[in-house]
Amino acid sequence: MAEHQGKILFIVPYPFAAAPSQRFRYEQYLHLLTENGYSYEISPFYDQKTWKVLYQKGNLINKITGLLKGFLKRWALLFKIHHFDQVFIHRESSPAGPSVIPWLIRFVFCKRLIFDFDDAIWLPNSSKSNRSFRFLKMPGNALKLMKWSNVNACGNEFLRQKALQYNSNAILIPTTIDTERSHDRETDHPLRGKLVIGWTGSHSTVDYLQQILPVIKELEKDYDFEFRVISDREPPFKIASLNYIKWKKESEIEDLEAINIGLMPLPDDQWAEGKCGLKALQYMALGIPVLLTPLGVNREIIIDGIHGYFCVSADDWKKRLVSLLEDRLLLRKLGSVTRQRIESAYSVNANASKFLLLFALQR
Repeated sequence: MAEHQGKILFIVPYPFAAAPSQRFRYEQYLHLLTENGYSYEISPFYDQKTWKVLYQKGNLINKITGLLKGFLKRWALLFKIHHFDQVFIHRESSPAGPSVIPWLIRFVFCKRLIFDFDDAIWLPNSSKSNRSFRFLKMPGNALKLMKWSNVNACGNEFLRQKALQYNSNAILIPTTIDTERSHDRETDHPLRGKLVIGWTGSHSTVDYLQQILPVIKELEKDYDFEFRVISDREPPFKIASLNYIKWKKESEIEDLEAINIGLMPLPDDQWAEGKCGLKALQYMALGIPVLLTPLGVNREIIIDGIHGYFCVSADDWKKRLVSLLEDRLLLRKLGSVTRQRIESAYSVNANASKFLLLFALQR
């Protein structure tokens, strides 16, 4: 049994196993912390009841109640902070207001602070369903956390370069896939039958599909395929090939496995530069070739023409989709090497030592 290394408090936005950013940034590493002698406690800001309505329109009373309860929980942490040796903050300590709690934890209670982020969260951004709360958000808090923390864990190089402007201790730890415990098998691409072009993501990124919908509609005239959208909310468009599947953790891998061609379009802006390529990583871990916009970390995840293709214009998307719809052997060839890429660079196993290093550094 490993010698006890101390206790870690995880301050996070969402309940356990509820949000992709948490699942693929730190939750899948928790067993490694236990195996290496650490103990931990997780403190989500939102409870399950609030999480269920958080990104739905309306439910104003429940949202306000959940917000107040979250703030009370944050202040209550100060009464037991002495039990912890280190504090890991994922994205933010609270969704609104100044960063008083992290400041107290770092400079009054003198706890070692680790700040983990996987988006350009210093930029103003809010979901359409919560625009009424936008005035409460303080994106500048992220810059303060970068400065105050003992170490920053950054999801890609763009984010790391931002953190380095405020703190010399910034480590690149990519968003990763657990190829042993979740995405633990490859898709065997069929040489016959209807192909599935697929996309997975939350309601907050479904608008990214608008740029390729005209291409999908055009292809429907000549090809028989399914356009599978896996999301927490039904997409705001209807097309002939669409098959919407509500995201469920229990069937996540099975629903993804049916995809033959994975899509990841992005808009050309700074927010997209901060994205960590989770959609592409999930497809590739299951042996699915990808078509993606060459922005941010996407430029590093694949080698164009080896694991999939970069697409910028509508003509690019159409050309590459046609080539894969018509050539099953090419589809299989590309898919045969995608999982190897994930295992070597973007898996939990490949990044375990870097994650553990976050808690071992003395600064």
